[in-house]
Amino acid sequence: MSRFISKEADALAPYTPGEQPQDQQYIKLNTNESPFPPSPKVMKALTRAEVLKLNLYSDPTCAALNAAIAKHFELQPENVLSGNGSDEVLAFAFRAFCGEGKGVAFADITYGFYKSQVALFGLEATRIPLREDFTLNVDDYMDFPGTIVIANPNAPTGIAVPRTDIQRLLEADPDRVVIVDEAYVDFGAESCVPMIFRYDNLLVVQTMSKSRSLAGGRLGFALGQPELIADLNRGKYSFNPYNINRLSMEAGAAAMADKAYFDACCASICRTRAWTAGELENLGFTVLPSQSNFLFARSDRIGGEELYRTLKKNGILVRWFSAPRTRDFVRISIGTRADMEALIRATDEILREAGHEKGNN
Repeated sequence: MSRFISKEADALAPYTPGEQPQDQQYIKLNTNESPFPPSPKVMKALTRAEVLKLNLYSDPTCAALNAAIAKHFELQPENVLSGNGSDEVLAFAFRAFCGEGKGVAFADITYGFYKSQVALFGLEATRIPLREDFTLNVDDYMDFPGTIVIANPNAPTGIAVPRTDIQRLLEADPDRVVIVDEAYVDFGAESCVPMIFRYDNLLVVQTMSKSRSLAGGRLGFALGQPELIADLNRGKYSFNPYNINRLSMEAGAAAMADKAYFDACCASICRTRAWTAGELENLGFTVLPSQSNFLFARSDRIGGEELYRTLKKNGILVRWFSAPRTRDFVRISIGTRADMEALIRATDEILREAGHEKGNN
């Protein structure tokens, strides 16, 4: 850092994204991207004519993209705000609904970017521990007076909260906002989108990075009643009005329109997830019940960090977190069936070698 950095910037807690190595070919199971390419409709939408329009600014209202998202969810465009990834949308939400005298609460084990945004905006945060089995108890949040953020399903655990539990939170205090981060909801969990018209204190945030195969397009969106969306737009138009580029908007609208491809990709990932969980359990792993596109698993035969590093040496990337409650686990994104078969073969071999070495000591 330079000698010019401000005290506020020096106190930030930058997020560490998953590895995106450029120097070696890996089986990438570390950042929860889709193993499938974007919809064929996306390819068709990105025409030469659209590329030639890159000399012009994009539509700051994101009208066509918002309309496509609204149509998919049977909402109106005024119920939608689109952003440069769900992280940007979450940043607008943190800025809009937290501040002086209004803190924010989220789980002690959850998406690490929440902590970074709290530091960025100088917010007061309360981190509420998950249960021993890594499930989230909404009763622990009932008396919290500020904004609540729940990743559902949670990351990195993959465990979901029933929609009825979120509903209890919304009804317990109608004067606080509940933000439900549904980045992984399309892989088996219950979305809270159907409750938007009933609760004016509900904001749902989703992404196109996972189930719609557009991680490189950087698209996310918020869904809520028009007044909440207007609050988010105050942040957007104070920071970056042209927040989505022209090609990403075209890609996003096309992806939202291809429900058949979306459904097929999600179903394939869910089948592969179930197969992988079973194979890991056959190898003696404890695998948390996942409704996401990843698994959180640990073995009594090898530590989480050792497994992560050994798999990496074998050309397979998974994610490891060093915090005390999670350090024994690795998070494994669901790839293609071939990817997961390679993971199981490599893991089996690593465990055999680890057992052999222990036997020789």
